[in-house]
Amino acid sequence: MLVMLTELLSGLALFLFGMKFMSEGLQKAAGDKMRVILDRVTKNRFIAVIFGAIFTAIIQSSGATTVMEVSFVNAGLLTLEQSVGITFGANIGTTITAQLVSLKLTAIAPYIIFAGACLMMFGNKPITRKISEVIFGFGALFLGINSMTGALSRIPEYPVIMHWFSYLKNPFIALLVGLLFTVAVQSSSVTVSVLVLLADSHLVGLGSCLYFILGANIGSCTPAVMAAMNANKNAKRTAMVHFLFNALGMIIIGTILFFARNQIVDAISVLGGADNAKRFVANADTAFKVFQTIIFLPFASQFVKLTKLFIPGNKEGEEEDNGLHLEYIRKASSKFVPSTAVVEIIQEIERMAGLARENLVASMEALADKNLDKVKEINAREKIIDYLSSEITDYLVEVNRYELPLADSRRIGALFHVVIDLERIGDHAINILENAEKRSQLNEKFTGAGKEELTTMYTEVLQLFDKSMEMFVTNKKDNIDEIIDMENDVDQMQIDYQNQQVKRLSKGVCGVEIGLIFTDMVIGLERIADHSTNIAYSIFHENPEDVEEQQKVLAE
Repeated sequence: MLVMLTELLSGLALFLFGMKFMSEGLQKAAGDKMRVILDRVTKNRFIAVIFGAIFTAIIQSSGATTVMEVSFVNAGLLTLEQSVGITFGANIGTTITAQLVSLKLTAIAPYIIFAGACLMMFGNKPITRKISEVIFGFGALFLGINSMTGALSRIPEYPVIMHWFSYLKNPFIALLVGLLFTVAVQSSSVTVSVLVLLADSHLVGLGSCLYFILGANIGSCTPAVMAAMNANKNAKRTAMVHFLFNALGMIIIGTILFFARNQIVDAISVLGGADNAKRFVANADTAFKVFQTIIFLPFASQFVKLTKLFIPGNKEGEEEDNGLHLEYIRKASSKFVPSTAVVEIIQEIERMAGLARENLVASMEALADKNLDKVKEINAREKIIDYLSSEITDYLVEVNRYELPLADSRRIGALFHVVIDLERIGDHAINILENAEKRSQLNEKFTGAGKEELTTMYTEVLQLFDKSMEMFVTNKKDNIDEIIDMENDVDQMQIDYQNQQVKRLSKGVCGVEIGLIFTDMVIGLERIADHSTNIAYSIFHENPEDVEEQQKVLAE
């Protein structure tokens, strides 16, 4: 028995390793492209279902797909309504694993592993290595199946184990075991694939398999629910859609089975052959998911409304928190998704940039109007900016330990610098506020020319900041020439305006102390322009000096 148990567990371990290796390899290779496609396909609910099914069939995990969905909804890249179609499709796509297991591919598993290992050893390009991981994982998956099949075939020799399996004739126990096993392995694909082998070895009856599948479907919601635990309300609702799809499906199909189980067994048996238990389980899993999608898709809007009843928004008058939290990054989540990590970071950085911009605008207004009513708000936002700077940096260090999609891994280094630049811009905004307080105490005015110069320079710097952030968020390089010109203009303004201020001081047109504030302001605005330009340069993944030199060469 010990040999049989060892062979069974090692086969299961190899199967789990192969599936995880293959799924992660595909996500790393296609993760950044998937984000681009996602927004396009979700505009049509039916296309979203097809895409969700195909994508999940490729990466072999509905859990991975729904965890990605939760991340995209949490980051604001998908709406809750857009995600519903993908959730439904993902439940269909996950059945492809059981379909593959039901086919006789175990004989060629060693050759698949050999091909993957050769590519892994001798492939130099990053994309080749990702593909090799997919091939190697695919082969390991079927090698694990081969090992489990051999072990399961010997179970009838042990009456005690056969007695345990006899309890699965009870529909409730079959459903419960399917649920618990899926929660343990975090994948309904794995559970149903193992069930394919159990049915083929005549350890589980066909009728019991149907309830086992229903339990596995409920358990498959675990990864999405865990991913949503530290996410925003819409992300939680996305996970709730996945749960409702399977829970309501279990109730409806379970009711049908109660009245017509034998007829359902006969109908599904016709699809794959009366004596083919492997094909029966795989086809039953697919048939259940397709049936659920057909009956639930017309009610997608009602699913969204139902999730809002379970997870309501903030009540009117409910106090907001102090902002010292991460809205898009889910550091506490046990589910790290390589293909969405950079999306979350960029969204959090964009939030940080919005706070820095608000402080810059509010501080300049305080300086211009000598209105210090917003000092408390500005200081509160500065605390959030400092908090985000620390937390995002820590998360970047953590993420850097993982293998990411190729395009994302090239961007990580630049994101460190963007966070630093935004934190410095926030500091300059506080410096402007301090100047506003000094000016209020002095009760002195800028000269008409000085005030106009500061307004002109500030307007140019704010436009430069906005264009740089747009370039950073969209990852498009169209505005780089305009940004370089604007940054050069600001540099020249600093020189010209300081010279003008020296002349005003020498003529006694303005006081020394207000003149010092003016000079400090001009220097601060020029530095904000420098930090803003650095943010724009970050998408090139190169040093700003190198990019500017390339621009000059192209211009010549």
